[in-house]
Amino acid sequence: MGGITSVTSAPINASLTEAALAGGAKVAATARTYRIYKQTQQFPGRVDDIDQGNRIFTEMFRSMLRLFAALLLCSILSHTSSAQYRTDKKLQARLKALTDSFHGVAGVYVLNVRTGREAAVNADTIFPTASIVKIPILVGIFDKIAQGAYTWHQPLVYHDSLARKGSGLMQFFKDSTPTDLQTITNLMITHSDNSAAVWCERLAGGGLTINAWLEAHGFQSTRVNARTPGREKNRESYGWGQTTPREMARLVTMIRDGQVINPAASQTMYRIMTHVFWDEYALSQIPPYVQTASKQGMLDDSRSEVVMVNAPHGDYVFYVATKNNTDKRWVPDNEAWQFARKVSTLLWTYFEPHSDWKPVTRIE
Repeated sequence: MGGITSVTSAPINASLTEAALAGGAKVAATARTYRIYKQTQQFPGRVDDIDQGNRIFTEMFRSMLRLFAALLLCSILSHTSSAQYRTDKKLQARLKALTDSFHGVAGVYVLNVRTGREAAVNADTIFPTASIVKIPILVGIFDKIAQGAYTWHQPLVYHDSLARKGSGLMQFFKDSTPTDLQTITNLMITHSDNSAAVWCERLAGGGLTINAWLEAHGFQSTRVNARTPGREKNRESYGWGQTTPREMARLVTMIRDGQVINPAASQTMYRIMTHVFWDEYALSQIPPYVQTASKQGMLDDSRSEVVMVNAPHGDYVFYVATKNNTDKRWVPDNEAWQFARKVSTLLWTYFEPHSDWKPVTRIE
């Protein structure tokens, strides 16, 4: 591939090397923190045996060096491979016309996975995630499973102290209802269940653990803010979580490509995301027989959606984000939801121009 060839057989210019080293050092330092955090979970409390302490430290140091080398290479490759994404200027101009007419702040990122062409409008602006933060929480759960902390069918017992208002079904469960990890994880994504999500967040180790994974894997803006020490100001600005259109689209693409935790975890996460209940917004403009993996997030003044479309002529992913919305109504024709439908319609007709499918009138 072009990006790999340029790294292995051609000189890397000084600015790229400097940027890669700086980025690699920062990511490696964060990864070391993540490694130490997991080690301290395995060996809680004070280590009095000096030999044991030395062995732990030596293994941690060797792991840090291995991870640093791997992440440094990834950093170099990411700088090179980003050049492979070409801007689709025609599509970007049409998306900008839509965002410019929105009453609030709107951002869109689109990547045609097959062709590597992208379009971006305010794609690196930070937006509230609302319930889209449940994707990083989902990753955190599967990270714990991979570590052996839980099994996918781990038995659990629901207590009404976990109940949260808003979307979801679990808040109506009776106290002491038996359930399992698979059930609450599915509810968190498919029905955007707030009670299940807070429970999953806790089981995943909380915001600090989830954010450590995100930073160790190169996500600079995507974070869990709620119930996370040190992120109180971020929570005031963005709520439960925050992201950029580009970063969340990248995370979903990584899941689709089997690159998050491990292939089995990625495939399971992706399947869950194809069963979403909330299909009246961007999803409504895509044929029902075309598979999509998605997640929606909704606040009074912020409505966002991320969608991976397994389209006939090649997959594409997009993230539609809004904030500071003038229209705060919870009605079907809310401007932000209309905006999401317009973007979704534009993308479907753009990437599948010969499709004769048309969305039907919404059922009242």
